[in-house]
Amino acid sequence: MPKTTHHYNNEELTIVWKPDICIHSTLCWKGLREVFDPSKRPWIDPTGTTTEKIIKQVHQCPSGALSYYMNNESAENDIIAESAEMLNLEMEPNGPIIITTACTIVHSDGRKEIKSGITKLCRCGASVNKPFCDDSHKKIGFEE
Repeated sequence: MPKTTHHYNNEELTIVWKPDICIHSTLCWKGLREVFDPSKRPWIDPTGTTTEKIIKQVHQCPSGALSYYMNNESAENDIIAESAEMLNLEMEPNGPIIITTACTIVHSDGRKEIKSGITKLCRCGASVNKPFCDDSHKKIGFEE
């Protein structure tokens, strides 16, 4: 079954939403309701606030279902430019590995996925969205 991807753009950037990997943390709409409003269709309005506020909120997405790219550059070039920085990893106690910089995930089937913002990787093995964390570690009482 193909993965669904939606694009919502304003003059400066395009918000990319991948509903198949969304864990419905509600951080997006609780943090920036003028852009992310689940009671509306479409539920994302990239004209609702400034590009800077959108970028800041998209970086809060724990699953990576939300990402963005600047319209004046290709998405891949924008992320590659960011990735010139050192990769930053954080180990959440009794939780996932958190990548706080852009990265490329190479899946076991060879498929590559470029991620920007915060990416959380499962350490407990219980996620139904591997390799990404879906907070299953809390349900199973995972301890490192």
